[in-house]
Amino acid sequence: MFLPDRYINGICPRCKTPDQHGDNCENCGATYTPTDLLEPISILSGKPPIQKTSEHYFFRLDKYTDQLKAWGQKSLQPEIINKLNEWFAQGLKSWDISRDEPYFGFEIPNKPGKYFYVWLDAPIGYIASLKNLSKRKKINIDEYWNHDSKIELYHFVGKDIINFHALFWPAILESANLRKPTAIFAHGYLTINGQKMSKSRGTFILARDYLKHLNPEYLRYYFAAKLGSGIDDIDLNFDDFVKRNNSDLIGKVVNIASRLSCFINKNFEGTLSSHLNAPELFTEGLKLSEKIGESYETRNFSHAVRLIMHLADLANQYIDEKKPWNISKQNPNDPAIQDICTMGLNIFRLLVIFLKPILPVLAANSEKFLQVEPLTWEDRKTQLLNHKINNFEPLMQRIDPKNIEQLLS
Repeated sequence: MFLPDRYINGICPRCKTPDQHGDNCENCGATYTPTDLLEPISILSGKPPIQKTSEHYFFRLDKYTDQLKAWGQKSLQPEIINKLNEWFAQGLKSWDISRDEPYFGFEIPNKPGKYFYVWLDAPIGYIASLKNLSKRKKINIDEYWNHDSKIELYHFVGKDIINFHALFWPAILESANLRKPTAIFAHGYLTINGQKMSKSRGTFILARDYLKHLNPEYLRYYFAAKLGSGIDDIDLNFDDFVKRNNSDLIGKVVNIASRLSCFINKNFEGTLSSHLNAPELFTEGLKLSEKIGESYETRNFSHAVRLIMHLADLANQYIDEKKPWNISKQNPNDPAIQDICTMGLNIFRLLVIFLKPILPVLAANSEKFLQVEPLTWEDRKTQLLNHKINNFEPLMQRIDPKNIEQLLS
């Protein structure tokens, strides 16, 4: 029997990393054939394999070198461009797109025992998935994949498979006269408490297990707070996870609505005042929105989160300086209290708009509390005045460390 790809392990011929598979290196990203591996070992027998002759099919990747270079310069991250330039400098080789059985995937028509290499057909699943959706949603798939399509198309992938998506996939599309992605964004690896995911170490977490114990919005926020536009690895540190979510989302954002709504509902019939008494604070929020929007567009989510939390800090500083609770002790119906709360809740509304791409459920709950239609980015330019709000109900709960313990147990 033949030993394709992951049926054989050995030392990477380029970076010399041990225990790498027969088709590519997870450490340096190099692609090669199993015969290129140093000290190859069969994963079935644990013994060195012997070589036998077999006929295969190849894709002339080198024919698309110029197109790949031009497309990559405008569609890939700088770190990825640098990596591809290493391959371009060595010259692209023809790509072996067939495998002998035993294998999985699609058998090559009229070629018994021969299969298409998984990384030839796997990305085609993107097109197939959209075609399947088009049957239910009446989508014109040609508008998405025709060579002259004007629709923006983005891929998000792990950095370990970027070579398949940034070299092989666009070349396949070019050969089929189909459009290439507008851009491809690679992410780094995810570690848990500084360690690689491992079942034996209790650091391997399934999404379904997470959902049994924790709100998914906590994870969305934490990842957004750590994800930049580069390919750096990110660590899910649960001590930091608890502190950041409880401090930022509960302590800074939700706390604004919690603290101020009671004054409005108790003493002013749930109605906001007719003006903003600190318009410069609202203007500052609008200025920040330009930078926040730019950060979202460039996929620099961590920078967007930092700017949003800066605005939350300004809002809480304003509330702490005005101290509506002290004014209420003297006169609970003082219009100044209504003005302070109106100002604070308008900034809260801005924060909800800015966080909505990350926290859609928190946004929906906040919209219900504020009694407004689903908020859009354009709504940041408007103010909530002479408006009646609902009674406050908890928008998000603090993370209980016990839930983390149960998740990791």
